Amino acid sequence: MLLYEIVDAFEREKLKYAIVGGYALALHGLVRATMDVDLVLHLKMKDYELAEKTLARIGLTSRLPLRAQDIIKMRKEYIERRNLIAWSFVDFKNPSRQADILITEDLEELETERISVAGRRVSVATLRQLRDMKKASGRDQDLIDVRRIEEKLNGKK
Repeated sequence: MLLYEIVDAFEREKLKYAIVGGYALALHGLVRATMDVDLVLHLKMKDYELAEKTLARIGLTSRLPLRAQDIIKMRKEYIERRNLIAWSFVDFKNPSRQADILITEDLEELETERISVAGRRVSVATLRQLRDMKKASGRDQDLIDVRRIEEKLNGKK
């Protein structure tokens, strides 16, 4: 499973991360269909460069012709002028294997926790953090997720 490959590879490299998005919801017990693994890293050149190399070792390369240096140096422009919110990686031999690094977030500012899954301790954004991120995005699917998260936080499911 791609999630485990990424987590194992990042842990080997001691690269700090948090799982967000659909997989994070699933790790909290709110299953939703998703294909890509969404991640947040520290907004530091060395972390982005290490992530790029680590993802390449498991067969994932940048979907766009961008490098870590481009993302870090041009991040503000990419977000504000090009509406790029994530640096996407894909396995071109098996396009169902996808990962996105959210460039709009900094791990330093995220509330995270470690969750045990399949013999691993996985770093994941808390439900409250996920709710806040999804509210901020305003996308239809994210607003549905917000309702489900609030129900779980309020003990309704």
